Amino acid sequence: MAVIGVSTSQDNHPANVIYNKNHLRYPVKTFPVNPKGGILNRETVYPSVESIPGEVDMAVIAVRAEYVPGVVEQCIKKGVKGAVIVSGGFSETGNHDIQQRVMEMAAEAAFPFVGPNCLGIYSPDRVDTFFLPGERLIRPQKGNIGFVSQSGGVLVDQMVKFSSQGIGVSMGISIGNKAMIRETEMLDYFDRDLETKVIAFYIEGFGKGEGRKFIRRAEQCSKPVVILKAGKSRKGSQAVSSHTASLAGNYRVFSEIMKQHCVAEADNEYELTSFCESLSCYSTTINGRVGIISLSGGHGVLAADTCERYGMSIPALEPATLAALKGKLRKGLADIISLNNPVDLTGSAVDDDIVAVTRHLSRDKNIECILALLLPYSPGVSADIGAKLSQVARNEGKPMIAYVPNEDKYKIIIEGFELNNIPVASSVKGAVMMANALKRCRPC
Repeated sequence: MAVIGVSTSQDNHPANVIYNKNHLRYPVKTFPVNPKGGILNRETVYPSVESIPGEVDMAVIAVRAEYVPGVVEQCIKKGVKGAVIVSGGFSETGNHDIQQRVMEMAAEAAFPFVGPNCLGIYSPDRVDTFFLPGERLIRPQKGNIGFVSQSGGVLVDQMVKFSSQGIGVSMGISIGNKAMIRETEMLDYFDRDLETKVIAFYIEGFGKGEGRKFIRRAEQCSKPVVILKAGKSRKGSQAVSSHTASLAGNYRVFSEIMKQHCVAEADNEYELTSFCESLSCYSTTINGRVGIISLSGGHGVLAADTCERYGMSIPALEPATLAALKGKLRKGLADIISLNNPVDLTGSAVDDDIVAVTRHLSRDKNIECILALLLPYSPGVSADIGAKLSQVARNEGKPMIAYVPNEDKYKIIIEGFELNNIPVASSVKGAVMMANALKRCRPC
């Protein structure tokens, strides 16, 4: 990888941050480039891309906008496979001519590039073109979410949220002005990528005719597609134009089209996180009939209210299920709990009670998805409850989503679920959002 724009005098220059990070922390041979040449930390600074010995797979371009066309020309002559242009100062600031010139050069030479005005590519354990200091980044682990964002800031912030929820990414890409590589190209890439299971987008807007093309391709995609759309309001739409020079378009129309073409729209970044985690664990879709198990009546009520708000139902349990439960619960417990849906097991329940109720609710034909709202501070709940309920879910084959407070003290319970590919939410609302993802991302 060649990093063009590295400075021998400014250690905090964006190009230096990118160069040092990849040179020292990633398994990629990295070459610094600056027209003045010189030495940087005992490494040769090459005066041009063409002067680098051997082949170059990717160039990261971090020079002023007016110099970018010349650098792209060098890359094409060198035979570089592609580039990330992190530089700003193009169409987003009114410099359409420079961006157009770069686009035409690249198109003629079949030279793909990401950007300009972007952070570029983060691929866990492989490469990181973000011009953000490594010690400040919170990096999600390797996983199966492919995330594409027009905004670099939203991408980095979403990576923080993914990491806090234990969600891994196959790749995160900031496409900025998306002068050449756009959402549709990334959709095609991730659809083919064996390491990606869910494809998520933060989208500000499209060029003329681009939105129609993207939605049609998303409908044909073999993997769940989740979108967080910005520019929903008049002011937001105006901000989009000045940020990445995109057209936000009519949000209501776009939202309705997404529903018709089987794309799951997340209302906010927290819902995006929940959708991605749920869909990365389950390919099953539901109509929205949820069974709720709680150790607290209040939590069950909150979950029921939230389910109704999202258009999901809490059906009554079958008589056979109720009869089976009464025969399986410990003596005395059946007299103090509520066997309606939501099932309130109270703080007197122990692991065996929770497992028995979960198993029989999973066999109820009225229930499509189980929400297990666990309070790990209840005296009868053991550290093994996550693993035990995961085994029930695996045996019964019905989607289960857990709520466990996201605290280090309860990490062993959370891991009991996550190691068995059962999604865990850190709030009741988050758990309902995960169930909602299975309802909204349905095949056409």
